Order: sequence, then C-alpha cells, then structure tokens
Amino acid sequence: MSHSVSRPRRSALFVPATNEKAIAKLPQLACDTVIFDLEDAVLPEQKAAARDRLAKFFAERPASAREYVVRINSLKSAWGADDLAAASGWATDGVVLPKIETPRDLLEANDVLDEADAPDTLKLWAMIETPRALVNLAAIAELGRDPSARLSCLIAGLNDLAKDTGVMITPDRRYLQPWLLQMVLYARAGGVDMLDSVSNDFRDLDAFADECGEAAAMGFSGKTVIHPAQIGPANAAFSPSAAALAEARAIVGAFALPENASRGVISLGGRMVERLHLVQAEKMLARAAMIAEMTGDEK
Repeated sequence: MSHSVSRPRRSALFVPATNEKAIAKLPQLACDTVIFDLEDAVLPEQKAAARDRLAKFFAERPASAREYVVRINSLKSAWGADDLAAASGWATDGVVLPKIETPRDLLEANDVLDEADAPDTLKLWAMIETPRALVNLAAIAELGRDPSARLSCLIAGLNDLAKDTGVMITPDRRYLQPWLLQMVLYARAGGVDMLDSVSNDFRDLDAFADECGEAAAMGFSGKTVIHPAQIGPANAAFSPSAAALAEARAIVGAFALPENASRGVISLGGRMVERLHLVQAEKMLARAAMIAEMTGDEK
C-alpha cells in the first residue's frame, strides 16, 4: 500500500542572503532545507543587493536533493512586492511569507505567483508569528487542502509572538506549549508541515537537543535552525530511531503473513496492533527511505 509522505524537513537552516561565506559553505552542510532570508537578517540598505545575490544563486542552482526556499520581506513593507515578483521567476522551491495574519495574505501572494506563471512546484510557506495569525490559524492551515493555494509548510515564529504578547520564553517553553500544540494540530488538519521555531542559544547544544526531542514528541515535522552546529541534533531528533524502524518492519512483516491478510487487528509481542498502526509503520519506513536517499546513508 502506498501512502503520501512529505519530503523530510528535519532541519531548515536560515541563511542571510547577504552572507557569502555561509552560502559558500552550504554544500558541506547536512540540512534538509535552506531558508535564504531577505527579511530580518538583511539591513534596509542591503535589501536590493541581497535580492540580486539570490537571483544569481538560483540562476546557478546546484543539483541537490535539498530544498531551497526564500523568506521575503512582508508584503506590507517597502520591499515585499519586489521580493515576491523576483522570486516568482527563480528556481526556488518555495517562498516564505513573514508576518501573515489571515488566509487572504496567502491568497494574495498566490495570485501574484499565478499571474507570473510561476511553476506549480513553487510552494508557499508562512510564518506563524503574530497573535492574529495564531487566532486565524485554522483557516490559514485549511488552505493546505487546496492544491491551487500552494501552501506547503508553516513555521512557528516564537520570538515575534513573545514580543507581541508579552509571554515569556523560558528554557522549557512551558508558557508557549499550548500554542505550539495548537500549531501542530491545525497544520495536521490542513495537511501541511509544521516546523518548530528557532532556538536563540546556539552554544548550548544539549539544551537544543532536548528542545528538538520535545518538539518531535509534540508532532512537529522539523526544526528551524540558525547555526550549522544545530543541524545534527535536529536531524537526529526528527529521524525515526533504529528501535522505531525495527518495530515498523515487524508490524509490516506481521500483516504480510497469509494468516493475517484479512485481519484488522493482530497480536504482536504482547500488544494489540491495528491496521492504522500498519499505515503508520509504512509511512515511517517510507520517510526513512527518503531520508536515506537524500543523505546517501544506508538505513
């Protein structure tokens, strides 16, 4: 049985579009996704030069299984419309929209891409980083059910959300967890990926690994990262473990036995296993195969 499995987005590295050194190092990094940033990481006087730099990158885009997307400036800013118009003609996999607040923000960006005849493969991503975006998240995420809306992925933006609400970001993120779980719930209802927010302290990798583990347990698809050192822990946390893969193979093998062909529920290792567990197991194995293919590893 075949099930739709979205591409791995275990680690999505933010790279300032003006940082030549960081861009040059990308071939050596193991992140699943690169998010070139034209927004927060680029000073106003550098916006046009940053856009030109990305035009050059995408004109010479390297052959790679990696995903490359671009975070443009807000469409309400002085640079957003030019960013979106430029990106519509680039060989980019997606455009990340910051500061969105309503489904209309996404639909208007989609109209621009459609009018520019951007390929269907160019997807829209959205930052969930304002109180209004969180309040409207169910309607925003539901656009994922309409392929013509292009929505593929949502990103939690906790720094801006905390600034706008006054909620404190503690090391355990206890005050934010209700919102984080809400984001995962609505993203799943809309059939789109949900990436966890960046972690500002890139020196404490143990704490970062713990945060990644908790995000994976909450159901996030992956983690946005700001430093190459964070890529390894994120990839590890959002990859199926060896034990989980072994269990998945056992479930698939058990249901493949002739005596279980017509059974909806079987017993395996003292546990009741249903067909829904078979679907989960097949999806996990398919995801592991995609990760192995992307990274060249053998699992």
